[in-house]
Amino acid sequence: MKQNGLDKYLKSFLEQESLFKNKKVFQSNFVPPELLHRDDQQEQIAGILAPGLKGQKPSNLFIYGKTGTGKTLTIKYVTQKLRELAEQRGIPLKIIYLNCKLKKVADTEYRLIAQLAKEFGKEIPSTGLPTDEVYNIFYSVIDKQPQIIIIILDELDQLISKTGDEILYNLTRINSELQHTQISLVGISNDIRLVDYLDQRVKSSLSEEELIFSPYNALQIKAILHQRTEEAFNPGVIGQGVIEKCAALAAKEHGDARRALELLRVAAEVAEREKSDKVTLDHLDKAEGKIERDRILDILASQPQQCQAVMYAILKINENKTDSLFTGEVYDTYKKICDQTGLRPLTQRRVSDIIAELDLLGIIHARVISKGRYGRTREINVSFSQIENAKHVLEQGLNLV
Repeated sequence: MKQNGLDKYLKSFLEQESLFKNKKVFQSNFVPPELLHRDDQQEQIAGILAPGLKGQKPSNLFIYGKTGTGKTLTIKYVTQKLRELAEQRGIPLKIIYLNCKLKKVADTEYRLIAQLAKEFGKEIPSTGLPTDEVYNIFYSVIDKQPQIIIIILDELDQLISKTGDEILYNLTRINSELQHTQISLVGISNDIRLVDYLDQRVKSSLSEEELIFSPYNALQIKAILHQRTEEAFNPGVIGQGVIEKCAALAAKEHGDARRALELLRVAAEVAEREKSDKVTLDHLDKAEGKIERDRILDILASQPQQCQAVMYAILKINENKTDSLFTGEVYDTYKKICDQTGLRPLTQRRVSDIIAELDLLGIIHARVISKGRYGRTREINVSFSQIENAKHVLEQGLNLV
C-alpha cells in the first residue's frame, strides 16, 4: 500500500464508527458482574475457602478442567467477593493469584517465591541467591502478623512439568515454619490427572480437595455469548444466527467458551476491516478460518513441557520419515530431548497416554495397532502442515532457543 493510500485508509478507519462498545469484555482477565452456569462450582469453592474469613486455614484445593470451562474466571469471581468482604470487615486475609505459565514471573521455584515476596513489598533479585535463602526472606516478610494467605497457582501443570513436584511439597511445608501466618494453596490445571503423577509424599502433604469443571454445552455457551454481546457491542451489530453458530462451533470443540468469545471478537474485527455495520455469518466463517490456522500453534504453546517434549520428538522423527511413526521410536527420541532440557523422563506408558491426548486434540492421528506377540503400539501421523512454525513454538516452550 502506497503512503497516500495508507494515510487514506487510517483516516477512514478513524472516522468509521466502531462496532465495539467495550472490547475489554473479550480480555482474559475480564470478570463479568454475573457468572453464568457455574453456580455449583462457586458454592463449592466458597465453602472450601470461606474459613479464611474467620482466621482459619482453608483446605488446599485443586481445580481441573479443559481450557475454556471457566476455572480461572470462577476462582477469580469467588475470591474477588472474599477479598471485598475481608477488606470491609478488616479481616487479615490475603489472596494472591499467579499464572505459572508466565515466563520470568512464576515458571521456576526461585521466581515463584520471589514473586510471592514481591506481593508483600519485598524485592528479591531475579537470580543469584540460594533458594533456601529466598524462602527464608519470604517467611520473614509474611510472618510478622497473624493472617491467612490463599495462593492461587494457575496453569500449575506448567510449573510441575518444568520443575518437578518438589515445589508443591515445599509450599505445603511452609506452615510448619510459620508462627503467625497460615497458607492455603489453590492449584488450577487443564490436566485432570495431574495429582496421579505426583510423588506419594507430596500427595500426603497436600491433603487437597478436588473440583472438576465439565465443558459447557451449546445452550450454556449461547447464554454466555448473549451476556457478553450486550456489554461488548452496540445494539443491532450482531447478525441473525451468528451467536447460535458460534456457540455450536465452540461446543463441538470440547465446550470451550473462551474459543467462542475469541471467534465472536475476530468476526467483529473482520467486519470492521470490511467496513460492515453488522457481523454476519460470512464474517464468522472467515474468523473461524483465521483462528483455525493459529489454533494448532496456540494449543502447542499452552501444553505442559512433558507434552511439548513428546510432540517435539514426533516432529523431529517426522523430518526424516515418509511413512508412519511408532510409539517406541518416539519414546527413544523423547528421552534424548529430556536430557537436553533437564526434564525428568516419564514412563513409556505415560508417553503413550500423552500421544493419545495429542490425538484427541486433533494435532496428530494415532491409531492403535497390534504387533502380535510383541504387543500393541500406536501408529502416528502428523495432521497439520505448519511444521516449522510448530517446531519453533515447541523450542521456545522447552527453552531450546
